[in-house]
Amino acid sequence: MANMAQAIRMALHFAEENLELTEVFGQDVGAPLGGVFTATQGLKTSWNTPLDERGIIGAAMGLGLAGQRCVAEIQFCDYIFNTIDLLKMVGNTYWATNGLCNLPIVIMTPVGAGIRGSIYHSHSFDALATRLPGIKIVMPSTPLDAYGLLLAAIEDPDPVLFLKPKALLRIRGEEPIPGEPKTDKELKAAIDAPLGDRSKWKPKWPPLEKIIVPIGKAKTLKTGSDLTVVSYGRTLPICLSVAREYEKQGKGSVEVIDLRSLYPYDWQHLKASILKTKRVLYVNEDTEVTNFGEHLAYRTNRELFYDIYAPAKVLAGQNVPGIGLHPNLEEATVPYEHQIKESMTELLELKP
Repeated sequence: MANMAQAIRMALHFAEENLELTEVFGQDVGAPLGGVFTATQGLKTSWNTPLDERGIIGAAMGLGLAGQRCVAEIQFCDYIFNTIDLLKMVGNTYWATNGLCNLPIVIMTPVGAGIRGSIYHSHSFDALATRLPGIKIVMPSTPLDAYGLLLAAIEDPDPVLFLKPKALLRIRGEEPIPGEPKTDKELKAAIDAPLGDRSKWKPKWPPLEKIIVPIGKAKTLKTGSDLTVVSYGRTLPICLSVAREYEKQGKGSVEVIDLRSLYPYDWQHLKASILKTKRVLYVNEDTEVTNFGEHLAYRTNRELFYDIYAPAKVLAGQNVPGIGLHPNLEEATVPYEHQIKESMTELLELKP
């Protein structure tokens, strides 16, 4: 099975061959590195930019206004914050031109903790991104969803922010990408660049198929009856693991939903689950103050107050300026297994 970095690479290749993707660019995106996480190796449309985040976003805007489809990467979301004014313009261009100009561009950036990246390589961006109206935002948690969401983003006529969780880029999926080789070894030999001299290397792309994961659609990964847990990105697999463990131990039946799209988000999917279980926990790793989960909790409590057994709960990162390098510091700052267990237990023990 492909890992997420390979899935993204295969989606970009499919798009440059079939979806009129003309440019993939960013710092170290082209040869010889092919991206800091190797997600752009072997692409014929990839090229390297200077270390200039504002220039990268500006170039993407210009290409989009010219009608081209491009994927621009900011190497780490930790360095995207100096482009906020440009991202605001990306989001309001269609509005400001009364529908005359749209930007069919994708901005891709790795997000979150989990790689021991310390203060400069562990930020999240989802909460701030959801406060930029006019941009669609997706964050996959599996390689197959990364493949399908990226193809959907490239085809979309509007700007899409594709957030890829750093900690999941090397995790292999449980579902194959249609067309990928049968074994990990075959896939690696076909599309992973060798170490050392890469000047003569060319990938041997498998016969990939078009799979679209619609933007704005959540997915239930595990059904349950006592508690709904909604997550995305790095924390989603942890929530799923804890939910399965609780069910085996008889501690409660937990339904787990992968939000996948932060905006637009699938409220009807969430609502149906919450009305069934009567309890909901929102989990993500961005800082807890003005967290996107707070909006979801607010909407839950406002619309479903008389239908639920307990107020919606949010588990998020601590409101601190950064994350320390030591594992103990990171695990005390953003949600890991023990915090998720505590929050689940708290809600499951509340009686109607």
